[in-house]
Amino acid sequence: MILKRIILVLAFLLMAAPAGDFFAVPLAAQEPVGPQTPPKPPEIVRIPTRPQTPAEQPPIAPDEIIRRFSAQEDQLAHLFATYGYRKTVRLEEIGSDGKVSGQAEISSSSLPISDDARRKTGGEPQSTLRFLNLERDDIEALSKIPAFPLVSSNLPKYEITYEGKQPVDELNTYVFQVKPRQLERSRAYFDGLVWVDDHDLAIVKTYGKWVTETGDAQASQLPFNIFETYRQPVANKYWLPAYSRSDGSFDDKGLSIPVRLIIRWDQYAPLPPDNLPRQSPQDATPPR
Repeated sequence: MILKRIILVLAFLLMAAPAGDFFAVPLAAQEPVGPQTPPKPPEIVRIPTRPQTPAEQPPIAPDEIIRRFSAQEDQLAHLFATYGYRKTVRLEEIGSDGKVSGQAEISSSSLPISDDARRKTGGEPQSTLRFLNLERDDIEALSKIPAFPLVSSNLPKYEITYEGKQPVDELNTYVFQVKPRQLERSRAYFDGLVWVDDHDLAIVKTYGKWVTETGDAQASQLPFNIFETYRQPVANKYWLPAYSRSDGSFDDKGLSIPVRLIIRWDQYAPLPPDNLPRQSPQDATPPR
């Protein structure tokens, strides 16, 4: 009889205790000592695999929005080649506490500067990275990513679908999903989402990756392929790149190290005619 009561009491405790609480003390005592599991990466936008028909259509037909923002991409791609700017690339390693445990930063500038200023900014960057290295070759590889993939000449190569409206900071935007119609081995195509300002009908944000017939393309030897990029109004009217971020992980002897790449563009200024480059951004092809 006593044994039957004990069994009933144990059954009641198992049913009443919240999941996981009943065994909290014994399991806590068995937690291993040493490096803990790295924190989860920050929440990111997920690229939908099957676009759903949006509940609310915009006041302007989606095809007309696409036509207008691609026309602006043509203008911006040309303008971007006539502007100088400073680009800063920072590589961060994230510790188990979610904070930056090591970093390296390299800045480059296409602005005209004196030889004396160039000497002062030369030299290799100081680095506190433990697992990865940030080389100037990485910046050169990143610079080959087209800043304006949806110029009008590229539109026939993509399937662009209206997804709905979404605020971006203080802007109201239309969201479009972009997918290449056909992949090639020798050329990379953008696969992701773009946010279009509902007033200027210009792309103000992109999120996605570059893909080829053989898989995802990477901007360098670093473990990054998906980039979230914001643009800023230059001269109060030209939406040019301002900030880009990519999160990834690096495997070191079975330990996954969260890493982050941040790119910033600032100090935009028109270039003198003698300093204009021969190649425009839309002519570049992402590394494969």
